[in-house]
Amino acid sequence: MSEQRLNTVTVAGTFDSMHKGHWLLLDEAFNVSDRVVIGITTDRFAAAMKKPHDIDPYDVRLGDVKKYLQKKGLLRRATIFPLDDPFGPSTDDGGIEGILVSEETEARAEEINQIRVKKGEKPLLIFVMKMVLADDGKPISSTRVRRQEVDRYGRLIG
Repeated sequence: MSEQRLNTVTVAGTFDSMHKGHWLLLDEAFNVSDRVVIGITTDRFAAAMKKPHDIDPYDVRLGDVKKYLQKKGLLRRATIFPLDDPFGPSTDDGGIEGILVSEETEARAEEINQIRVKKGEKPLLIFVMKMVLADDGKPISSTRVRRQEVDRYGRLIG
């Protein structure tokens, strides 16, 4: 693989009602790294986030992520794990070199780096993805998809 790539980055999320924002986040992770460690929130952890809507069960969300990666030919470069806390292996896995986050979760990546440095690990290279906007100029989100304001591509419904 190319010299500019990192060996391993991590990305995490609920990945509910997968949409264009999720797809671009995953695509970018595989663009910057040979291997991607993907955390998908467990049902318990997702419920604790108190989203304003139901969330598909873990197995459904896992299947959606796997199906997308398989279609793109990326599944063999991914390691997927159930994420049951805000950090997963990112605070103590010395093999992870970078983390991809959205603008809204950038503070969590900074927190992860503070923990890593305290433990004597190198801080992660942080890649911040801009929120992907729907046709109305507002971010695409699983909440908006579930409310049928926009489709998974950000097109307005109705």
